[in-house]
Amino acid sequence: MTGRYRISMLPLLDNGIPHVYEPEKRTAHRWHLFAQTCRSLAADGLDYSISFALNGDDPHILITASGTMTRKPKSIRCPRQSMVPAVKPQECALRAQEAEWFLPENLARRNANTGHWRRRPRRHDELAAMAEEQLRAELEYWRELELISGQREHFKPGLTDETAYQDDEVAA
Repeated sequence: MTGRYRISMLPLLDNGIPHVYEPEKRTAHRWHLFAQTCRSLAADGLDYSISFALNGDDPHILITASGTMTRKPKSIRCPRQSMVPAVKPQECALRAQEAEWFLPENLARRNANTGHWRRRPRRHDELAAMAEEQLRAELEYWRELELISGQREHFKPGLTDETAYQDDEVAA
């Protein structure tokens, strides 16, 4: 394969009169185009030669490429699937305890003026607006999630029953 790439370096023309000063942005764009073309040719495994003709009536850069393209086709990437962060068992226990405080049998324990509820007024209002069966379902949900999140270590790949609790053992 043989190809030529010509990048014109003519200054902007205003009524047929060339500007002496050319904006930096346009000059930077031309040099970026030059560098990008060279990088692309090199990545394709092609040989190329560059000739600069910056004087005269038609200033330009001429890139002549030759050779056989050796670049491998790019694989199509799938978007990364992010995982939801794991819920800590302590956080689940706290949410379950909050739901438990609003059950009818714990009416005497409920106090909206504690530091815990002053930091979480939305959660307090949310639980206060729930009916008893909703509170019981919320409590069951957080208890179950606490149990599952506590067992996460057990389900990690490569762990066997012998190595699952190896970190808990104390060397004598």
